[in-house]
Formats: sequence, structure tokens, C-alpha cells
Amino acid sequence: MTAGASTMTDAAPVPVPAARYEEKAFGFWLYLMSDAIIFALLFATYVVMLGNTAGGPTGKELFSLERAAAETLVLLLSSTTFGVAAVAMALGDRSRVLLWLAVTVALGLCFIALEIGEFWGMIAQGAGPDRSGFLSAFFTLVGTHGLHVSIGILWILVMIGQVLVKGLTTPVISRLARLGLFWHFLDIIWVAIFSVVYLPGIL
Repeated sequence: MTAGASTMTDAAPVPVPAARYEEKAFGFWLYLMSDAIIFALLFATYVVMLGNTAGGPTGKELFSLERAAAETLVLLLSSTTFGVAAVAMALGDRSRVLLWLAVTVALGLCFIALEIGEFWGMIAQGAGPDRSGFLSAFFTLVGTHGLHVSIGILWILVMIGQVLVKGLTTPVISRLARLGLFWHFLDIIWVAIFSVVYLPGIL
């Protein structure tokens, strides 16, 4: 009886079937598609409200191509550093995974700082979201993206903690893979924002 109990106690935990991780990945793809629909609606609203300035400032008067380009560069660099972290993860190099995730966080924070600075400057000029329909749509679209980036930064910090404590286990790798999808998705959305909002607004 004792020997049997000892055998049961010392038995290795039953591994989670690979299908379980595939189901989670599929569920996350569904979430990304729903998020894409939300952003599509925000883009459509922005385009509809583009001319509704109510006598207030337009994008040509408010937007800075240099700042928008800097935001784009920082976010694209963060996507690259996350990709390097993913390569290190595939090689099982935990220290490099932690290093490049930390660099990604730093770049993400830089992007958020640039965006907050832009919003603060516009509001200081009296061009807040309550000034016109155009500005309401702008702040909603760009602010929603910024909120997603902030959530992504928090998620990366959580994953850094998990890599430190648990190592590169199968569940941790699965979560990092989904985080990568989310982060690269935000880059795609930002490129669309740069192309639809900033470039036409400035030019």
C-alpha cells in the first residue's frame, strides 16, 4: 500500500495534449479577428468624420510628420526585437529571451511617451477630443491603439516574470507565441493608422 502510494506520489505530471495548445491558439486568432473588426469600425468612423472639423484645426495644422515617423520607427523596431526574442526562444536561450523582451518593453514605453506627448500638445492647443467630430474620431482611434500597446507592455512584463520563474516551458512558450501575434498585430494596425490618418492629414 505504501509502495503504491509512493509510486503515485512520485509519478510525473501528465503532460497537456498538444491539441490543447492548438485550441488556445485558435481561440486567440478569433480574438484578433474580433479586434480587427473593432479597429475597422474605428477607421471607418474616422474617415466619415474627417471633414467634420466644426471650424477647428485640421490634421494638416496639428499632425507632425517627424513625430509620426518617430512613433512608427520605434514600434517597428519593437516588433523586430520581439522577433529576435522569438528566435532566442526557439533556441532555448532564456537569457537572450529576457534581454530582448526587456528591449521591446523599453521601445514600447518610448512609443507610449511619444503618443502621450502628442495628445498633451494637441489638448494644450485647444484641440482636444471634444473640439470636433474629427478630433473625437482621431483620439478614439489612436488612443485605442495606444491602450492596446500599454496592455501589450504589461503582458510582456508578466511573461518576463514567468520566464524568470518557470523557464522556457511548453506553456510559457505557448503564451509567448500568442503574445507575439498580438504585438505584431498592433504594428500592422499602426502602419494603417500612419497611412490613413497621418500621411493624408499632413500632405
